[in-house]
Amino acid sequence: MPVLSMFYGIIVRMYYRDHKQHHMPHIHVEFADFSAVLSISDSSVLTGSLLHSKLRLVEAWMEIHRDELMANWSLAVRGEEVFKVEPLR
Repeated sequence: MPVLSMFYGIIVRMYYRDHKQHHMPHIHVEFADFSAVLSISDSSVLTGSLLHSKLRLVEAWMEIHRDELMANWSLAVRGEEVFKVEPLR
């Protein structure tokens, strides 16, 4: 599972061909012992949980990079190589 970005201890990943379980474009986010799956379209939490402060950082990052995340999703569901996304600074 490729790492798309890392910032402030947060790791953002996207699985290849991972469109069957959640039936929508999404990312996997990890921080310490927390993990969550977030919808790319509206940043809603589909499963899991994150600390509120880290969730807000991820939501801001997703807002900035939504087009890149959707482009990566298109690649990932076809099993193609995804590209890195600039971290939140």
